[in-house]
Amino acid sequence: MNQFAGVDRALDEMLVQLGGMVLRLSSPQVTRTPEERHALACSVNQYSVCAARSDDPRVHELKIELEETIKPKLRLVASR
Repeated sequence: MNQFAGVDRALDEMLVQLGGMVLRLSSPQVTRTPEERHALACSVNQYSVCAARSDDPRVHELKIELEETIKPKLRLVASR
């Protein structure tokens, strides 16, 4: 049973590292084209699927932060 806990911790560490990489890719300076934004959304969605099974709070924090990066930015438009 202790082996499973070790594997689980190792997977959580990998998810934290992967989440950090995807977060760096989410920068507007890196993902400029619609194709790049689509690829980022796919990566974030896949990360979210993997993170859902983790018990590590760092993984869940990264999941939330990554999901925020792919939400469309809303602008307030005032009309006269």
